[in-house]
Amino acid sequence: MITQIRGRITEKNPAYIVIETAGGVSYFLHISLNTFSQIKEESEIRLYTHYVVKEDAHILYGFYEESERTLFRLLISVNGIGPNTACLILSALSVNDVANAIASEDVRTLQSVKGIGAKTAQRAVIELKDKMAKASFTVTGSAPSAASTEKSDALNALVALGFPKNAADKVLDKIIQNGNASLSVEELIKKALKML
Repeated sequence: MITQIRGRITEKNPAYIVIETAGGVSYFLHISLNTFSQIKEESEIRLYTHYVVKEDAHILYGFYEESERTLFRLLISVNGIGPNTACLILSALSVNDVANAIASEDVRTLQSVKGIGAKTAQRAVIELKDKMAKASFTVTGSAPSAASTEKSDALNALVALGFPKNAADKVLDKIIQNGNASLSVEELIKKALKML
């Protein structure tokens, strides 16, 4: 199993990153918005990984902090939450927000993420509250985003996450027209995820 990847960043996007390792092999890793915001301007990086094998694909997910990977693995253990949905949760909410929502049984916060209905949110709280305690889950502070990007970056990220381009474009326009033109790409995406 691939557990960590260290190398040079050759491509970076709010939804994925490409890392070239010392052997010259480049790896494509899906990342959350939380991880993207913590990478900042680094050129060399080490990411914790989770490797998913499906019948039709082998997929790597990358995480800046081990606590995010731990939470990702806990989330995908819940029936109804797959890797893409877990990545969406970790893009819309910080690790602290998700952990606090589960610990305080705040179903509404989890439901604010697209694709998470009432039953799935309740199941996540019920199933994960004890698991998080047993796993000695520790939360580290999330670094705020320092990235200065444009609407096009946010749009590309939303399309990469599986949203229709036209719908995502309209939502981003609406957010910007409401006086949010100075938002970072991460903030734009977070707002858009709650509206799509």
